[in-house]
Amino acid sequence: MPEMLIGGEWRAAAAKQEIDVVNPATEETIASVPAGGADDVDVAVATAKHAFAEWSRTDVEQRATILAKAAELIHEHAKELAGTLTGEQGKPVAEAIGEVNHLAHGVRFYAEAATKVRGAYQELPSAMGRSYGMVIRRPMGVCAAITPYNFPLTLLGTKVAPALASGNTVVAKPATTTPLATLQVARLFAEAGVPDGVLNVVTGRGSEIGDALVSHPDVQRVAFTGSTPVGRHIAALAGPELKRLSLELGGSDPVIICDDADIGVAVKAVIIGRYWNAGQACLGCKRVFVHDSVYDDFVSQLVERVGRYEPGDGTVKAEKPKLRMGPIHTKAGRDELLEQLEDGVAKGGEVLIGGGTAGHDKGWFLEPAVVAEPGADSRLMIEEVFGPVLPVLRYSDFDDAIRRANDTPYGLGSSIWTNDARLIHRAAQEIESGMTWVNQIHYGYDELPFGGVKASGFGKEHGVEALDSYVELKSVVVGGLE
Repeated sequence: MPEMLIGGEWRAAAAKQEIDVVNPATEETIASVPAGGADDVDVAVATAKHAFAEWSRTDVEQRATILAKAAELIHEHAKELAGTLTGEQGKPVAEAIGEVNHLAHGVRFYAEAATKVRGAYQELPSAMGRSYGMVIRRPMGVCAAITPYNFPLTLLGTKVAPALASGNTVVAKPATTTPLATLQVARLFAEAGVPDGVLNVVTGRGSEIGDALVSHPDVQRVAFTGSTPVGRHIAALAGPELKRLSLELGGSDPVIICDDADIGVAVKAVIIGRYWNAGQACLGCKRVFVHDSVYDDFVSQLVERVGRYEPGDGTVKAEKPKLRMGPIHTKAGRDELLEQLEDGVAKGGEVLIGGGTAGHDKGWFLEPAVVAEPGADSRLMIEEVFGPVLPVLRYSDFDDAIRRANDTPYGLGSSIWTNDARLIHRAAQEIESGMTWVNQIHYGYDELPFGGVKASGFGKEHGVEALDSYVELKSVVVGGLE
């Protein structure tokens, strides 16, 4: 049985309880992990706090070297990690390989960025005597990294890598259903030279160890990716202690297809942006507004390409020209998608393709769907749709497209497809989202800050900007110079 990692030791839960990890494609139990509790969190946090004193004083070049070695090991073990990820999460092996490579790239990015951070020097007014000021960066201490099931490795890297690069220690809590690949990655970080206690992983239910971790008085920083309701709960727990927070929450990304768009290229990008990982992504193409003049062409090509997907076990390749799509991660998740789809049809939408359960005896599969013109008051338009169901809607006036794009509680990503610089400028300025892509797929680059607005959360991950979110900026005034 895989065990938790605390202080360099692999151990069972204090209560000796376990949680089964189930393959969503076969519904078979593939492993069991410790069901940790508050006692385990206490030990992990105390261990990380003790390790912080030495790790925070470690030369940044040494920290960077360790992270670079970790990235190298992750790349070397990509197939092994991808196999584990497919088994516990359900995504096809090719997509799992892509996630592992994204993790390795992100860890390498922060290994390189850690040594490039510069400080500030400021000459000060002479009223108090000749002096100057500096701004220095001090690591925070113990950081909590709480990750979801949809991209458990990529989202682990966006939290752990900048935290360690900045001199902090980490207690990571993976999703209850996808802990296995995270534990394997933690082992590789240890092999790369991360000292005992600097990176710890506790496994268990969020209502038990997640709450205990967020509210622990010795945890200074919480980085969370997950649903908006849980994000609000975490903010409530962290608020009394004034903890530093970054919350990357739900999304309902709008896509605006203009009349001059390259329709073939746009369709291919939207396909990936909506149906990759069976549509289980906070960031993705979730509402597509298509100019009336190109609507029929766009929808025709979209439906034809969606028809190539074949839901099935992610370990088995589909026969060409079919493309493999894995299962929905949980039965509850699939049931909610079916309810949202039914509501969309009841409120005016037309299913152009998909929406069935694919006829599998085992596994939580759903045929990818395209729904034309669901009502603005339908669940498909109001809620986050966390799966392979895509609403497509006509527009004729660009002002109306912008208004409808913003008619959502969420504000994570967005995109526009046009070569008109005026429309690009308006989309960048007027769409309420943390990112806007222009003629580009929705993809979170490690090189750029990433995060949302409105109900999609606050704080940024990715980019060199993330390093500043793992340090306290301190002003230092040096006087007595005369």
